Amino acid sequence: MPRKLVAGNWKMHGSLTDNAALLAGVVSGAQGVNCDIAVCVPFPYLSQVQQVLSGTPVRLGAQNLSEHAKGAYTGEVSAAMLKDFACAYVIVGHSERRSLYAESDAQVAAKFVAAQAAGITPILCLGESLQERESGVTEAVVARQLDAVLAVAGIAAFANAVIAYEPVWAIGTGLTATPEQAQAVHAFIRGRLAQHDSAIAANVVIQYGGSMKPGNAAELLSQPDIDGGLIGGAALVAEDFLAICRAA
Repeated sequence: MPRKLVAGNWKMHGSLTDNAALLAGVVSGAQGVNCDIAVCVPFPYLSQVQQVLSGTPVRLGAQNLSEHAKGAYTGEVSAAMLKDFACAYVIVGHSERRSLYAESDAQVAAKFVAAQAAGITPILCLGESLQERESGVTEAVVARQLDAVLAVAGIAAFANAVIAYEPVWAIGTGLTATPEQAQAVHAFIRGRLAQHDSAIAANVVIQYGGSMKPGNAAELLSQPDIDGGLIGGAALVAEDFLAICRAA
């Protein structure tokens, strides 16, 4: 079974003062917690957070990157730039990037490849909307998103990647997939990878990213194919985030 990974996605939250207090609590509480921990922070705070996390067990991640290595792409941030700040992880294909900024499956796949080329582990987000779930096409949607990356990167790339299943209908809505619903999709993802390589499929970390909280973390994380969490709102409160880490 893969070692569990809990990653906090701060989204567009934070300030220098708030970050310092939050990180102090997370770093202090992370000592001795038996899972991998990361925080994915807004670009302007990479330097601050890198300095605070240096020498601690908590790893640094970013929330997005450009698929391009360099060039006339005003406002974009390359994988090499993230590597300069010792980013271990970067989120690619988050549902908000797909829906709000129209990122296509092909663009997400290109970002996945760019991250790995720089030595950064991509956290690949997959998931369906409420309409898609109610229409019974969850597996088809997730398969399409996953297959787009497989077609470009190949199965071997998933030996150094993380997957996050994030049911879009359970992000910021107060709704949460039941442990059984989440497990079913996680098992589907692992099974689809196993069609290409069973060993890689068995060892890839598949996180749950749909409103995991201290109150439901233990039950979700007890499912056989849920290997951690990509945490949104609860990652902004140190004790809540640490409670999820302890559950993992």
